[in-house]
Amino acid sequence: MEKLDACIRNHDREIEKMCNFHHQGFVDAITELLKVRADAEKLKVQVTDTNRRLQDAGKEVIAQTEEIIRCRVQQRNITTVVEKLQLCLPVLEMYSKLKEQMNVKRYYSALKTMEQLENLYLPRVSQYRFCQIMIENLPKLREEIKEISMSDLKDFLESIRKHSDRIGETAMKQAQQQKTFSTALQKQNNVSYGRNVHLGRSRFMESKNEITLKRTFEEDDEHEEEVLTAQDLVDFSPVYRCLHIYSVLGDGEIFENYYRKQRRKQARLVLQPQSSMHETVEGYRRYFSQIVGFFVVEDHILHVTQGLVTRTYTDELWNMALSKIIAVLRTHSSYCSDPDLVLELKNLIVVFADTLQGYGFPVNRLFDLLFEIRDQYNETLLKKWSGLFRDIFEADNYSPIPVANEEEYKIVISKFPFQDPELDKQSFPKKLPMSQSVPQIYIQVKEFIYASLKFSESLHRSSTEIDDMLRKSTNLLLTRTLSSCLQNLIKKPHIGLTELVQIIINTTHLEQACKYLEDFISNITNISQVTVHTARLYGLSTFKDARHAAEGEIYTKLNQKIDEFIQIADYDWTMSESDGRASGYLMDLINFLRSTFQVFTHLPNNNNDHAAMSGKVAQTACMSACQHLSTSLMQMLLDSELKQISMGAIQQFNLDVIQCELFASSEPVPGFQGDTLQLAFIDLRQVRH
Repeated sequence: MEKLDACIRNHDREIEKMCNFHHQGFVDAITELLKVRADAEKLKVQVTDTNRRLQDAGKEVIAQTEEIIRCRVQQRNITTVVEKLQLCLPVLEMYSKLKEQMNVKRYYSALKTMEQLENLYLPRVSQYRFCQIMIENLPKLREEIKEISMSDLKDFLESIRKHSDRIGETAMKQAQQQKTFSTALQKQNNVSYGRNVHLGRSRFMESKNEITLKRTFEEDDEHEEEVLTAQDLVDFSPVYRCLHIYSVLGDGEIFENYYRKQRRKQARLVLQPQSSMHETVEGYRRYFSQIVGFFVVEDHILHVTQGLVTRTYTDELWNMALSKIIAVLRTHSSYCSDPDLVLELKNLIVVFADTLQGYGFPVNRLFDLLFEIRDQYNETLLKKWSGLFRDIFEADNYSPIPVANEEEYKIVISKFPFQDPELDKQSFPKKLPMSQSVPQIYIQVKEFIYASLKFSESLHRSSTEIDDMLRKSTNLLLTRTLSSCLQNLIKKPHIGLTELVQIIINTTHLEQACKYLEDFISNITNISQVTVHTARLYGLSTFKDARHAAEGEIYTKLNQKIDEFIQIADYDWTMSESDGRASGYLMDLINFLRSTFQVFTHLPNNNNDHAAMSGKVAQTACMSACQHLSTSLMQMLLDSELKQISMGAIQQFNLDVIQCELFASSEPVPGFQGDTLQLAFIDLRQVRH
């Protein structure tokens, strides 16, 4: 410590020495500082004043600087905003475009715009809130587009359902016009008609892509002269739009299934006929038009879309429809009793089949059905002609046709092929052997052939087949209808013996006219009768059977008349002596028989065949009458209730038998050999003896 204190004292002395050495300098410095102090104060004032003045002068600069800074900040912000807006503007423009497309119903374009927004534009600005709103709205817009397009499709389907008959009517009309034109052209070039008519699908394929059901449906027929194809009446754009929309959205299969399901439902509705359809041809026409319209639309959809409908689908739909159509036509056509209606139905079926065949649908089953309807048509014709034949027979006077001059004669032979050289040599007036019903029946048979031919036309059958059908139909008319009418006529009570003989003559002429009917059929079908497969008219049996029936009826009526005379015979089997003359009833009977056979023998027999026929009938009738008279008298004589006979009664009966023998020997009908007729009473003579 002492050393330390000593060291401290040494240092203090050194410090003191140092201070003493520099003290004067320090004093001088302080003196200098004091001198500078005043100048410092003055300088301070000057600096303060300068600062104040500088501050006052810099306020404007500061303000401008702050303004510059603010502007620079704004400029930077604007640049940033512009950059961001340039990034967002395409998105907003696309969204605006989307809204505009939605407003103008360009839904397919709207879907394309949505796709671009989602894949290209929105990802660039996905951090903004408005983009999130857009992203959330896009699915809703898609659903809205689907609903709207489906609504348009439903409206389209409803319109098609309502107006399918107009579409089909137009298509059928065009098919008919095209067929008429083709037939005329082929006839001009000597080409047989057998080619299928196609309706010009190329025009159908070139129809517009933007379509709605056009106002043509509501317009009057004043514009019918305009050439419109069936597809021109329809606007298929709702289908195209809906198909594209659902395809873009990945729901193409859903749309296809929906479309096919709805069209199948509509097909069932179209194929459902009205209960009174068979009453008028308009009912059938509307039914066919609706079906044609339906399949015209499906055919167009098949060719202008890919996969919406397929050929397999349309074939399946057509086969289903064809089965239903055939069943409906079979049912409803069976109610048709008017041949004109059946013929119009046939024409409609042919046009219907040709139209759909032109669109590629198989229609062979329809033509097979026409053969069934042809049989029904023939049945209705037979019923109609049965009434015509009855009216002709009822109106006939069953007397030979009188002709006063050459003109009347030509009128008759122009209607009926009658040739008789012997009659031609006679002078006017004269009589033709047949009655008025013969040319009328002949004319009606030709009319029947024409009516039957009308159905055979347009069936795409060869002339040979048509010829065969005509001959078969005519055979049915002769062997069934005319034969039945003749049989009924012969059985009528008011038909007497003279009428029956005239009927026999009439049937002979009709039988001879059959060869002219064969020539007539050959002329209208251009098929020679020498053709191996050509059928023949076998109406000969009809007229032979009618003649046999008429002859039998003559014999029956004669015998009935004899029975009526016999019934009024009033013999007194106990008379003492005879009256000396034949009984009155017997004389009346003989006079009746003589006058009757005179009518037979005085019929106009200009033709040798007629003479032979009339003579044969008269001879057979006379022999039958004599035999029946002999048998009736014998039964009267041998009656079991007759107990006794006086000699006077026998003598009276002998006088009656003598009159019968005298009648037989007087040759009431020429042509008997020897005593052939008298032999009818030989048994009666033996019994009397």
